Amino acid sequence: MMVNCCGLLTASKEPVPLKSIEVEVEVRDHVATVVSTLNYENKEDKPIEAVFVFPLPGDAAVCHFSAKIGQKEIVAEVKEKQKAREEYDDALSSGQQAFLLEESEQSPDIFSLSVGSLPPGESASISLEYVTELAVQADDGLRFCLPAVLNPRYQPQGSEGSEVAIVKVTSVPASLVPYSLSFSARVSSPRPVSKVESSCSLDPLQYLNTEQTQATVKLAAGHKFDRDVELLIYYKDAHQPTAVVEAGQASAKPGTLMGDPVVMLSLYPEFPQAVMSSVAPCGEFVLLLDRSGSMSGACMESAKDTLLLLLKSLPMGCYFNIYSFGSSHEHIFPKSVEYSQETMEEALKKVGEMTANLGGTEILRPLKDIYSQPCIPNQPRQLFVFTDGEVGNTKEVINLVKRNSGSHRCFSFGIGEGASSALINGLAKEGGGHAQFITGTDRMQPKVMQSLRFALQPAVADISVKWDVPKGVAVTVLSPPITALFQGQRSLIYAQLTVKSHLISRIFRAAEGCVTVKYSLAGHPSKSQLNFSLKPAEDTGLTVHRLAARTLIRSLEMEETRRTRQQNEGVKKKVVEHSVQSGVSSVFTAFIAVNKGTGKAIQGPLVRRNVPTGLRECALFDDNMSYYNSADDCEDIHGFSYGECEEAYDVIRPAQPPRDPFLQLVSLQKASGCWERDPALAAALGKTSEEVENTKPSGVNQEVWATFLALIWLHGSKMEAQDEWELLAMKAASWLRAQNAPYATECVEAGNALLGFNVQKDALGL
Repeated sequence: MMVNCCGLLTASKEPVPLKSIEVEVEVRDHVATVVSTLNYENKEDKPIEAVFVFPLPGDAAVCHFSAKIGQKEIVAEVKEKQKAREEYDDALSSGQQAFLLEESEQSPDIFSLSVGSLPPGESASISLEYVTELAVQADDGLRFCLPAVLNPRYQPQGSEGSEVAIVKVTSVPASLVPYSLSFSARVSSPRPVSKVESSCSLDPLQYLNTEQTQATVKLAAGHKFDRDVELLIYYKDAHQPTAVVEAGQASAKPGTLMGDPVVMLSLYPEFPQAVMSSVAPCGEFVLLLDRSGSMSGACMESAKDTLLLLLKSLPMGCYFNIYSFGSSHEHIFPKSVEYSQETMEEALKKVGEMTANLGGTEILRPLKDIYSQPCIPNQPRQLFVFTDGEVGNTKEVINLVKRNSGSHRCFSFGIGEGASSALINGLAKEGGGHAQFITGTDRMQPKVMQSLRFALQPAVADISVKWDVPKGVAVTVLSPPITALFQGQRSLIYAQLTVKSHLISRIFRAAEGCVTVKYSLAGHPSKSQLNFSLKPAEDTGLTVHRLAARTLIRSLEMEETRRTRQQNEGVKKKVVEHSVQSGVSSVFTAFIAVNKGTGKAIQGPLVRRNVPTGLRECALFDDNMSYYNSADDCEDIHGFSYGECEEAYDVIRPAQPPRDPFLQLVSLQKASGCWERDPALAAALGKTSEEVENTKPSGVNQEVWATFLALIWLHGSKMEAQDEWELLAMKAASWLRAQNAPYATECVEAGNALLGFNVQKDALGL
């Protein structure tokens, strides 16, 4: 019998039952509620089972799942995963319709949706809802990301989880995704919404009130699934400490997580400036760079430019090393070395020779190698991980970082579309560092330099949280202990408030609470304090409860990976109980819905149809010539071998543009912070060597003059990129001060006259 191939088709000419996805987002301050509706239609002449493996944010709390067939809606229940699978299989065996949503056991940012027994000609709409917190960015924006790209995940041989069933991802090049996406967002906040930006095309922002505290924005038609849908939301006077108390669910039992009120605290610590400036920067900086095939092209070049900036910005007296990895791994030095002109030059030479030629993404072994090296006394270890996040053993990697969290801080960078949010956020969270994502046209450098500024901050120790609440209120903290604090960055705390029933109305009508976070900063005791009302907020639904439940469930899941089998059974039982009670998904549970009222059983064998997701395209088929995928991806996508792709790419490789004068200038700086007078420096400044020499004030040292010119040029022509060069400029200013150089005023005046700027001496940090 011929298959009816009308409608949408995969690359292999199989029909695709998923026709469209509609996404509606409600952003309230720094929390988003997302409702996705997936519309299916079976245009074949036999019943089908549609399986769709897709990404979600790694920290999302999936809290609702339902299916609508005709006018009938079936709401799914959360059940223990194996029971849910058995119920799904039993339903299909008996000719009933069933729907199953489950989280991957390898990575919490991958979900699998099975739509079973969809008869010929029938349609179904699947709705899933999740809530998630928005991450604070370097420029104070809040980042919302709807993952639309799911790249193949590399599963190393012999790793944990390689014996269990690996979720099979069906992928096609992003431009060939055969279904459509519509996306709209409503943003509201107590403070005005100043702007919303995106790497995707948006319709203009529409304000809903004169105060501009509410606005809507839509994705322009024709999204091609070549990138994640990212929104950057900016509020005026953003990031003030806040507390939201949410009333418990009326139908839930008092004393339980869902029955009691829950508070969400957002803290933004401000460190004493006197303490911050009194600590000399130091540390052991270990940089770990992904050189797998999928990092080829623009990703790799940007990463190398970023390493240049990082190395130039490190403080004298610190230690460093650079590791790189793919299927194997390499290091520049056998162990971390002291930062000097010689070691910096050697490292930069090796970085310049790096290409994305090391195969798959095997990050576990280089991490073990790094952790096996003894720490250097009085040089806190700071680990920077750069990767596109295409790994299959996410939990194993995160557990390794957590086990070593007492000896280092981990700063992670997700590069490109489809980077695993579970991996990138998990590395930073468990390693006490900070996570950044670089997508679309983002520049990697300012985000990495922000993390370097965090790494140079003194480590915060002895963190404790004290609650002061009215008598009769018991506080149960649901968040894991705070292990890292950074200047001006948000720390979230969730807590359950249990109150004796006869005191509820009196306490929650007018009472107040207070939370104090105490910590030691460079040996100086400090604290941040927040007073808050216990009166429940209106119109939050159960958002805070679900986020709190997700936080508790994730903490328990991390515990489960480090205990004995008997202990694990107890942890698993707790996770299932919390997941079922709160209606929030977990690795041990799944959403199951069965349409028991279909009447006549569906006849005939089911045909399985895998719904493809978009993946980053191979360089041969990418207009920007930006990326390679793995050899297997090339074969699967278009039938060419990886080698053939590389040969074709070499033929059509665009000529490299001349080097950016900014990077040329940075590359000439010495480890000490100074510049030397050099023809290459004159060229970067847009001048001849004679012009530079002839305008030098009499009696001024050549290095001093060159350093003044470089600083004036940075301040005069690159202020928009100040985040990228601020640290290396501070090092240069420090070097100038150490020279006790006379004629500073004359140098600034002469430099401005030569370069055509009007930079003030004070602006140079002198």
